Amino acid sequence: MFKFTLLTSLLAVLPLVYTRSPGGIQKQGDTCTVVPLGGGQDDGPNILSALAQCNNGGTVVLNQYYVVGTVLVTNGLKDIGIKLSGVVQYTPDIAYWSPNSLYLTYQNATTAWFLSGDNIHLYGGGTLDGNGQVWWDYPNVTQGTAGGSSTLFARPIPLTVGNATNVVIEDLTQIGSPFWNNFVYQSSNVTYRNINISTISYSSNPTINSDGWDIYRSSYVTIENSTVNNDDDCVSFKPNATNILIRDMNCIASDGMSVGSLGQYANETDIVANITVTNVVLTNSQNGARIKVFGGSPLSNSTAGGGSGYVKNVTFSNFQVENVDYPIVIDECFATPVSCQDYPTKIEVSDIYFSNFSGTSSGLIGSVVVDLNCTSTCSDISATMTDLMSPAGNATYVCVNVTDSQFDFNCTAPTTGIDLP
Repeated sequence: MFKFTLLTSLLAVLPLVYTRSPGGIQKQGDTCTVVPLGGGQDDGPNILSALAQCNNGGTVVLNQYYVVGTVLVTNGLKDIGIKLSGVVQYTPDIAYWSPNSLYLTYQNATTAWFLSGDNIHLYGGGTLDGNGQVWWDYPNVTQGTAGGSSTLFARPIPLTVGNATNVVIEDLTQIGSPFWNNFVYQSSNVTYRNINISTISYSSNPTINSDGWDIYRSSYVTIENSTVNNDDDCVSFKPNATNILIRDMNCIASDGMSVGSLGQYANETDIVANITVTNVVLTNSQNGARIKVFGGSPLSNSTAGGGSGYVKNVTFSNFQVENVDYPIVIDECFATPVSCQDYPTKIEVSDIYFSNFSGTSSGLIGSVVVDLNCTSTCSDISATMTDLMSPAGNATYVCVNVTDSQFDFNCTAPTTGIDLP
């Protein structure tokens, strides 16, 4: 009896017993905790294994510091939580990542982590570190058309939600992305909230194409309550982005909220429709609200213009800008190598609403605060409650080929010396 009582007492104070799979995974029920290997060893295979073991109703815990030197292609996830409360840092091994990151076709984009499946929740307050500085400091970095990547030097996106449905990503920090921070690729019902993105170079070499989000062939995407400090688009609505809501955003040193670029590839149809962007603060940025489309092209196989399509039903409202070069801009000759006058865009732009824009431009282009430059005709454009100022004098507003529109300012023809971004 004494022995039995003693044994019972000992069991009561012993820690919970985990089953331990080979290679740094502790599994208790439907929870898989990845234990770092340490010493700079690659934790990628164990993360992949944990996601497989605790798929279909489980949780994977990443609560320490992890080195990842393996492409994370995570297809077929379902009803899974990923609690990232630690740090996941990709190795600075350009020789591995450039040829091996997963190729996603559009603008030669590749990714280090392809998160795919249904009903996925990524959360936890941790950090995803792309180790971008080594990429920005690499000599003679090649780039593709319109800021895309290059097949000769592919810079991976740290996190892509691809071929996925019902995904929530929240309470994360992302730093040092070699390319776009987030790519929403052929997915639906995706929500990001409370994301803090910082892509800042600490050398004389600038960051490259550090968009906060790019949304491509996806619908019903929400991004909210987030901060982006970068040198490129805060959010970019790429071809076939529809039914998107962006709200309560803080964008610093960015290229603004950008529709496009569209019409890049000849014989392809691009659409962007039903977009709402509201409650945005933009500071020290190049653009506020922007629509950018390629012009036409004489070449049937062009990758720099000539595509067709439309931008329709887009609302930008409640923007506060401070030291922004172009608070409101439509550019229908974006990155086009031929004359847009001879080859105007085939992208139709209509039903665009700008409401409650206030603040100051940078004065970089003189007193211009609104620049609507359409090489084809833009129609049904409206601007209300516009209160924009320029340090260069009384605010001026430029419009080219804009019809059937209503503004609360006087639009004039451009003067010599105004350049679009």
